[in-house]
Amino acid sequence: MAAFTAHTSAATSSHHHSPAGTAAILLRSRSRPYSTSRVSCSSAAADKNKTVVIGLAADSGCGKSTFVRRLAGVLGGGGGAAPPARGSGNFFPGSNTLVVGDAATVVCLDDYHSLDRAGRKARGLTALDPRANDFDLMYEQVRALKEGRAVDKPVYNHFTGRLDPPERVAPPKILVIEGLHPMYDERVRDLLDFSIYLDISDEVKFAWKIQRDMAERGHSLESIKASIDARKPDFEAYVDPQKQYADAVIEVLPTQLIPDEEEGKVLRVRLIMKEGVRHFAPVYLFDEGSTITWIPCGRKLSCSYPGIKFAYGFGAYYGHEVSVLEMDGQFDKLDELIYVETHLSNVSSRFYGEVTQQMLTHTGFPGSSNGTGLFQTILGLKIRDLYEQIVAERAAAVTADALNV
Repeated sequence: MAAFTAHTSAATSSHHHSPAGTAAILLRSRSRPYSTSRVSCSSAAADKNKTVVIGLAADSGCGKSTFVRRLAGVLGGGGGAAPPARGSGNFFPGSNTLVVGDAATVVCLDDYHSLDRAGRKARGLTALDPRANDFDLMYEQVRALKEGRAVDKPVYNHFTGRLDPPERVAPPKILVIEGLHPMYDERVRDLLDFSIYLDISDEVKFAWKIQRDMAERGHSLESIKASIDARKPDFEAYVDPQKQYADAVIEVLPTQLIPDEEEGKVLRVRLIMKEGVRHFAPVYLFDEGSTITWIPCGRKLSCSYPGIKFAYGFGAYYGHEVSVLEMDGQFDKLDELIYVETHLSNVSSRFYGEVTQQMLTHTGFPGSSNGTGLFQTILGLKIRDLYEQIVAERAAAVTADALNV
């Protein structure tokens, strides 16, 4: 099995930010059981707190909104409630906050910009720079929500570039904090019960931005390139290093099935899962602990060129033992995903075919024919299962306390 190599990042020092290291993934068979100690950034989440907190990190335009929509579908938010339009809101006019029924609230961390657009321009800072964000307030309010207290959260207006009056946010069952910096500050990291990083390669990110910004927003190719180049130093310094703290990483790369494919239409996607994370059992293909390459195309799965290839195995990622599930290629007929689903274990579905059902329900979402949609859906199911495990533990603790009185 070929080696899996992740990006190397050097973190910039900060009072609350831990230094980054390098990462490499080598798929191999595992001959020993993994440790049961938690190795994630959420080292000591207090089970007695009322709200479960999930961190979702990625650069702009890398799939955070789509992930949130898939999670909303899993949690019963009206078939994947549409994400709030930046500056116009979803349930709250003028808000970036998304409420998923009575199950979850999604907070956009852009609301914690300490400088408006004009202020950043005057100081020569991007929104990715920690100096343009209020991490003290972010920590205080995420902690308050986790402890069951409502907060008056600031609101950043993406249309005007200014800070609007704050909004009241009540503590939900599940709080998702999504944005550029959910794992940057050590204090905020320690509040997370689970964390996810969406790691999009430069080649794919460029292809996606061209598609989104040229087709949907009317930007020129030159302006897109200039925007990417301007953001890249700060992204590499402040955003990308956060993936070392994530419990799960969805890594999106160009396909290896088509030589020199540059349009980003066929993708190779890897789900990198830390071992030993509390309330999280990594997904595996066929046989847990094995190293597997699987080409399922044939009578049970329609595959046009270039086909589909899966891989599964184990390795190391920023010093942590991980398992890795990979899909290269795309589905021709999404209903045939059930054939693949039957060979996956630990997906945390409630019934046979739930992964396929979720994918079919949201066929219009980006990534529905490839591994991005598949792995986002699976992580949505894992988040629901993690929440249910924590709730069950709390109930058991309350019962035990009552019996000991």
